[in-house]
Amino acid sequence: QVQLAESGGGTVQAGGSLRLSCAASGGTFSRHGWFRQAPGKERELAAAIGGGSTYYADDVKGRFTISRDNAKNAVWLQMNSLKPEDTAVYYCAAGGVIFRTPLRYENDYWGQGTQVTVSS
Repeated sequence: QVQLAESGGGTVQAGGSLRLSCAASGGTFSRHGWFRQAPGKERELAAAIGGGSTYYADDVKGRFTISRDNAKNAVWLQMNSLKPEDTAVYYCAAGGVIFRTPLRYENDYWGQGTQVTVSS
């Protein structure tokens, strides 16, 4: 059974940083991503990694960095220069296919999510 366990969420002031972690078990994956869902909004892709490339939504480019360690079956999202509009539940995703243009990630598995709150 595949499980994705996120950690690292919390509350931070605007301009601060957080690092989210996702540990995968029950499978190995060549593609991972981080989605986020703000209150009252649809879930959206923030970043994805696969095939030796990384992909970012326009509003996080230059601020967020996705990385992974295949040996540890783990993926991270380093978030810098956080803004109040980054407040959301962040979900780890794995498997599936990444489409480049327009950027879209159709993943197979979801984590439970971790809350990120950025105060102004």
